[in-house]
Amino acid sequence: MTITNPDVRRAASVDRSLKLIAAGAAEGASCAPELAAGPWEFDAGPAGYGPGASMGDVIPTGSPRQGALPEAYRNASDDELHARIRAAKATLGDRVVVLGHFYQRDEVVEHADFVGDSFQLANAALTRPDAEAIVFCGVHFMAETADLLSRPEQAVILPNLAAGCSMADMADESSVEECWEQLAEVYGDLDAPDATGRVPVIPVTYMNSSAALKGFVGRHGGIVCTSSNARVVLEQAFERGQRVLFFPDQHLGRNTAKAMGVPLEQMPMWNPRKALGGSSSDELDDARVILWHGFCSVHKRFTVDQIAAARASHPGVQVIVHPECPMPVVDAADAAGSTDFIVKAIQAAPAGSTFAIGTEINLVQRLAAEHPEHEIFCLDPVVCPCSTMYRIHPGYLAWVLEELVAGRVVNRIQVPADVAEPARLALERMLAAKPPAPTTAPVGA
Repeated sequence: MTITNPDVRRAASVDRSLKLIAAGAAEGASCAPELAAGPWEFDAGPAGYGPGASMGDVIPTGSPRQGALPEAYRNASDDELHARIRAAKATLGDRVVVLGHFYQRDEVVEHADFVGDSFQLANAALTRPDAEAIVFCGVHFMAETADLLSRPEQAVILPNLAAGCSMADMADESSVEECWEQLAEVYGDLDAPDATGRVPVIPVTYMNSSAALKGFVGRHGGIVCTSSNARVVLEQAFERGQRVLFFPDQHLGRNTAKAMGVPLEQMPMWNPRKALGGSSSDELDDARVILWHGFCSVHKRFTVDQIAAARASHPGVQVIVHPECPMPVVDAADAAGSTDFIVKAIQAAPAGSTFAIGTEINLVQRLAAEHPEHEIFCLDPVVCPCSTMYRIHPGYLAWVLEELVAGRVVNRIQVPADVAEPARLALERMLAAKPPAPTTAPVGA
């Protein structure tokens, strides 16, 4: 999805849009004027996710911080940074592979060797086994996954260590361990199968979680899921367990289970700050899916009112949202699916289609620029990118690449061996849970 035409690339640039809005040179609104500044402005400030969709989320104590970016990169022009990145990549050649997530700013994506979602990118890295370094332009849990799947001698680098994920941080290992212990008080021995051979509960973690939580589910017979194979994973989990503990994203769990016919009353929420998660023993006993109290702040911004407004102003519009959106939004949309699903639906649509998309603005603006044959716009009229994806800037990418040229590895992400082994097991189970082949028919056809 890399855009090579400079004019089209500028049209897709969320960074450019934000700067024009901040300067009063363009109509529209952003959720934080500070987004127009360089992300290094926030590296030395109070701990936080930074401006953007997650700016109101509470960051855990001890979250990774990024050191000061050298002044030469902070003060360089956009053209100079792009030239330095291209020169460093040319010097390094096959020794480095750069991965760019769909939600990255376009000024970073243009330098990526592969563009995709987190799991696609982790797999893409496997196609470059001779690369000495994997530069992952995404967020922390994605770099961890790449480290789990890459060869031990390969260095996985995150250009800005402050690029975390507030949703992933909403389920930490100690809270999940405490939940597991409380569930054992309700269900008894969690390893003891019933007469049908099913254990009381199977833990399932979304890909958007730390390596520690992937390790947790690996140790307890659980599995990792993506937004593409969540249904298949739940089906397999129900074959082995009476119920599922799903974390960290409540919305993906609820939307997936509801589509499978699980009643809402059998999907209690687990609030880690409350005894038994805020439910009674009877409610937990009747549960089919226990949902963790977590969410994506990007996708929580989308509303049913936005869908109604899109339909009113664009008759015939096709509304596609990500399954991390709240259930009423998914129910009101024409379709819901992963970022890859959204991309393929637009690619397969007949020319002249109109789409309102409920996912991160960088992907939406890039799709609109790449597909001028369609009208594509974001459901949320306010420009509000993912706070943590936006912490990656060409300045950081130039810095880590030039450090590699100089023989230095900075910002390396390494998963401890005791966590990596069970986490890989959970990922292997995920790999075996193949989703059905995606449809190529236009949405609503």
